[in-house]
Amino acid sequence: MDQRISFVTLAVRDLDASRAFYLDGLGWKAALDVPGEVLMIQAGEHLVLSLWVSHEFEAEVGPIRRGEGVAPITLSHNVRTEAEVDEILATARAAGAEPVGEAVQREWGGYTGYFGDPDGFRWEIATNPGPIGQVVLP
Repeated sequence: MDQRISFVTLAVRDLDASRAFYLDGLGWKAALDVPGEVLMIQAGEHLVLSLWVSHEFEAEVGPIRRGEGVAPITLSHNVRTEAEVDEILATARAAGAEPVGEAVQREWGGYTGYFGDPDGFRWEIATNPGPIGQVVLP
């Protein structure tokens, strides 16, 4: 098996809200948009973010665990500068993102902040000065 990820699929409650947030708010473009079912966004050269209506997701994958707290996953978007981190966080908040916290300098040397999408999935916007941080930059 090749060491790679092709799709990240998130089950969403309201596809219209997700569409408005990601396409209209963040300015991303749909690669595939099936109203009432799924929205796919090419998020990298060989990576697709798939936002799938939760009942369709459950029909194929199985029951979703529900309860208090946030989903045990974060999605990260790395950039080169701290100014870019702040700018993206401001754009996300203007698009209606749930602010989780302002960006801060981390003890490991990076600068990161978080926001939540319409379903509460946490996005980390970060600079990572280490070698692994450089691997993910375009």
